[in-house]
Amino acid sequence: MRMTVIGCGYLGAVHAACMAELGHEVVGVDVDTEKIEALREARAPFFEPGLPELLERAMATGRLRFTTEVAEAAGSAVHFVCVGTPQKKGEFAADMRYVDAAVDALLPHVGAGELVVGKSTVPVGTAGRLAAKVAEKAPGAALAWNPEFLREGHAVDDTLHPDRLVYGVPEGPESEAGKTAKALLDEVYATPLKRGTPTIVTDYQTAELVKVAANSFLATKISFINAMAELCEKVNADITQLADAIGHDDRIGRKFLNAGLGFGGGCLPKDIRAFMARAGELGADQTLTFLREVDSINMRRRIRMVDLAREVCEGSLIGKRVAVLGAAFKPDSDDIRDSPALNVAAQIQLQGGDVVLTDPAALDNARKSLPSISYAETVQEAVTGAHVVLLLTEWKEYRQLEPAAISHLVREKRILDGRNALDPARWRAAGWTYRALGRPRA
Repeated sequence: MRMTVIGCGYLGAVHAACMAELGHEVVGVDVDTEKIEALREARAPFFEPGLPELLERAMATGRLRFTTEVAEAAGSAVHFVCVGTPQKKGEFAADMRYVDAAVDALLPHVGAGELVVGKSTVPVGTAGRLAAKVAEKAPGAALAWNPEFLREGHAVDDTLHPDRLVYGVPEGPESEAGKTAKALLDEVYATPLKRGTPTIVTDYQTAELVKVAANSFLATKISFINAMAELCEKVNADITQLADAIGHDDRIGRKFLNAGLGFGGGCLPKDIRAFMARAGELGADQTLTFLREVDSINMRRRIRMVDLAREVCEGSLIGKRVAVLGAAFKPDSDDIRDSPALNVAAQIQLQGGDVVLTDPAALDNARKSLPSISYAETVQEAVTGAHVVLLLTEWKEYRQLEPAAISHLVREKRILDGRNALDPARWRAAGWTYRALGRPRA
């Protein structure tokens, strides 16, 4: 099948490459010339494990190409819209300008019988509004909504081997229009469907709600365990053991019960805020008021980490050299959007700390975002002369650090584990002061 992917950022570039891997002919379209040039050379414009190899393989087959000309979408059977929906400045609501602009630019090149498929995370009601636009400007075409469920660091596998597929189809799944849209999407995803991937075929509104509901649930689970971590610190209890104990209950499960610095990135924070904003517009604002506390708990973890750093440095960060391990919001990514690690680094600097930060993949992005702090290419360089070391992104190489390997480099053997990723006994046995969010003192 020939298909178009509009928007070649994180979602679109991965989706385009994966669709080509599945055997489709794919045209990726984006207005960013620099990004398109990189993709044409099979260079990923961001860090994502497995994507460079996938791009090289797909480009070599001739099934994948990239362009800045939206007119090249003409002739595709399916057109995926994969542009971003960032948070509006000064508001909680999602900024829909990019989705609207993408659809407006695309529709003159969409023919009868073709399907426009939204993958962007949008406020409920967007698909219905855009469907009316498709009917007006591209008679005979239709719109479906097919939300994405990618995890950064696992996006390639999540696309090629999804745990579920959701189709929001026109006029509902029992209508002729809905069945036609489903048939096209089934052709797109024929390979994962043959492996038995569960599929939910529903209306527009339900499909739109699935992604924001899933993200809100995950955010709530993370903030719940972090609220428990706040209590554990008050009574000197151990949050990791508490999480293990309640995680054995199969009604709860252990996933996403890792207490620490909290969530960040380009999805969970802005999605729960946009969800609250949309609920308010619909007159259901009280329904999601609990998400305000979810957001508040999450932001408090960053403040607590700064307070903990100041506490172990005898009450003041002024003139103290602080080594920060991690800039990305999560490991296996170079994404620094709403990164807790970078936020903590900035706050420590504002309190007089001499911050030196390192990260395996996100240094370039961090330098652009926070140029006022110092950066190091290696852990060894970052920790040299440090009064305290903060692990804020749980990259594998940081989790596997040997305390003895850096003990001779630091000024004071103090480590703060912002992700509960280290073994306290091992670090304390090597003579380090170990502190973590929600963990008992020695």
